[in-house]
Amino acid sequence: MSNIPQDLRYTADHEYVKPTADPAVVYVGITDYAQGELGDVVYVELPKAGATLKGHDVFGTIEAVKAVSELFCPVAGTVVESNPALEADPAVVNRDPYGDGWMIKLKVANAKDLDGLLTSDAYRKQLGE
Repeated sequence: MSNIPQDLRYTADHEYVKPTADPAVVYVGITDYAQGELGDVVYVELPKAGATLKGHDVFGTIEAVKAVSELFCPVAGTVVESNPALEADPAVVNRDPYGDGWMIKLKVANAKDLDGLLTSDAYRKQLGE
């Protein structure tokens, strides 16, 4: 059974959105389920700060022992920061996907878009858990 925190929002593509102290900025990363399916993460390619993304845009790639996958932006916004820790140690995604393993901080274009994402219960149901 995957770790699916109640206070986050999720996408069908296995990304999560986590609030920050600033209500207009969120963390985006991959879920515990996704990192488990990928296996050991060996490389993450992320956008630079200032990149503007639409919802469902590819914002990077994640390479693991088993596969290379695209990362999809949950909602439209502007990248505030990419996680610099992932350059030196991409496996932090495996160890702490919801904490230090975040991918980008995103300034959300429209906060109402977050309401369209999956709740933890809906995401758990999608996974069949």
